[in-house]
Amino acid sequence: MRMHRKDNLDARLAACSPVLTAADLSQKNMKLAAGIKDYIDLNAVFGNDNPVHLEAGCGKGAFVIGMAQLHPDINFVAIEKVSNVIITACEKAMALGLKNVHFINCAAEVLPKYFKDGTFSRIYLNFSDPLPKMGYSSQRLTHPRMLAIYASLCKRGAELWQKTDNLPLFEFSLESYKQMGWEVKEVCRDLAANPFEGNVVTEHEQKFMAEGKPIYRAVAAIKN
Repeated sequence: MRMHRKDNLDARLAACSPVLTAADLSQKNMKLAAGIKDYIDLNAVFGNDNPVHLEAGCGKGAFVIGMAQLHPDINFVAIEKVSNVIITACEKAMALGLKNVHFINCAAEVLPKYFKDGTFSRIYLNFSDPLPKMGYSSQRLTHPRMLAIYASLCKRGAELWQKTDNLPLFEFSLESYKQMGWEVKEVCRDLAANPFEGNVVTEHEQKFMAEGKPIYRAVAAIKN
């Protein structure tokens, strides 16, 4: 079912410009293909040079906003390709007056257009679309081609933290980490039974746990 476009979406996105970099995604993909960069100056965005963490596919923003509140000494960049969804996250951040979170309305594939190599200290993938249909595996956010993008954008010693309710995607991801030569440091197949300190529960996580579904978690050391 196609998502209903939110009322006054363009005006609302424009009003969120202090926390949002919005774009014509098709145009940006073309520019990326042409090798044209448009780096975001994160020191100017955040007003400091604190470590920067990335969430790819932030949805409505519960995770990244929770993390930004818990860790004011860390800057967070969150990307989401669906404008109709990211607006909710942006408006939450604006209402809370958060200064250490910034949103990019883009797909993960175009991250190298906006960020220099060695930008991020950690990457989060929370309940990414499993894309189960035949032929769609290359579009998964844990496909080796995507992991190669993350590796180039991360500092040495960075980690990728993943949570998902989808077992086939989880197994696919573990194999992708292995294929890329990354060290899988943690594997949890039931997060509710094995909680960890500082976990910020996402919208999906709360729903799935209420339904009794297991949440899978992995931490992988990025090799670059």
